[in-house]
Amino acid sequence: MNPLISSAIFAASLIAGGAFLPQTLAAEPPQNAQRIASVGGAVTEIIWALGEQHRVIARDTTSVFPPDVLDLPDVGYMRRLSPEGILMVNPDLVLTEPGSGPPETLELLAEAQIPFIDVPGDYSANGILTRIHAVADALGVPEKGDALAARIGAELEAVKLRGQARVTEDSARPKVLFILSMPGGRLNVSGTGTRADGIIKMAGGRNAISEFDQYRILADEAIITAAPDVILMMTATGTGSTSNGEILAHPAIQLTPAGQNNAIIRMDGSLMLGFGPRTAEAATQLTEAFFSKPESQ
Repeated sequence: MNPLISSAIFAASLIAGGAFLPQTLAAEPPQNAQRIASVGGAVTEIIWALGEQHRVIARDTTSVFPPDVLDLPDVGYMRRLSPEGILMVNPDLVLTEPGSGPPETLELLAEAQIPFIDVPGDYSANGILTRIHAVADALGVPEKGDALAARIGAELEAVKLRGQARVTEDSARPKVLFILSMPGGRLNVSGTGTRADGIIKMAGGRNAISEFDQYRILADEAIITAAPDVILMMTATGTGSTSNGEILAHPAIQLTPAGQNNAIIRMDGSLMLGFGPRTAEAATQLTEAFFSKPESQ
C-alpha cells in the first residue's frame, strides 16, 4: 500500500472516534476459531504477539504491523468494512476494535451468523492490558494472555517510572500539541480523550489542549494561548503530507515556544497511536524526545 494512503487512512480513523458500535453478536464466539478476520491495528498486533497469527486469514486497512500481515487479504477500512470482502474470506470469527462499521455491515454479519467481538480498552496502560486479555480470551489462550500482559505491563511500568524520574512537579512536564493535519492552513489538533492525549501523558508530557475533547480546528489565538513547548505529529509520508517547514511557517506556531525552538517530534502513526504491544517502545522514545534539547528536522 502507498504509505501516504496508509497514513491518511490511519488519520481518518483517529478523527472518526467511536461513531459506529456493533448492535449484536451473531453467535456465541468460538474460542477454537481458526479463520479470524482481524480488524484494528492493536488487535492484529496482539494476535501476533500471542503467537496466534496462523489463525488470521484477513485484516483491515489499518492493520499494517508486523509487515507480514500485509500479505493477507484486506477487507477494507475498519469504519467502512466491506461485507462482501469479509464474507468472501469466510471467517469463523471477526475480532475488532470499537468503532468498526458501518452498522449495515455489522447487521449483515449478524444475519450470516458470523461471530463478531469488540475488543475493549481505553488509551492508557490499563487499556492495553485489557485489550490483551480480551483478545487472548476470545482466542481461547488465556494463559498466553496472562504472560503477554505481565511482560507488557512491566514495560509500561518502567516507562512510567522513567517519566516520573524526569520531573519533580507537573509544571516541569512539557506542553505538547498534537497536530493531526493542516487543512487549508488551519491546524486540526487533539484535545483530551484521544490516542494522542493518552500517549502524551504516558510519555510524561502534558497535552497543551485541555478545553475540549477529540479533534478540532484550532483558532490562531488559541494556539498562541496554548503555548506548546513541543509539537507532535505522525511521520510525514508522500507529497501530500504537511512538512515541518509548513508547520513552522504558520504565523501562530511562530509565536509559541515550540515554533521558536523548532521543536517538532514525529513518529510512525501505528507505533505512536496504536495502543498495542509496542506502546511502551513508543512512549520510551517520546519520553526521551520530550526531555531532550529540541532539534529541527
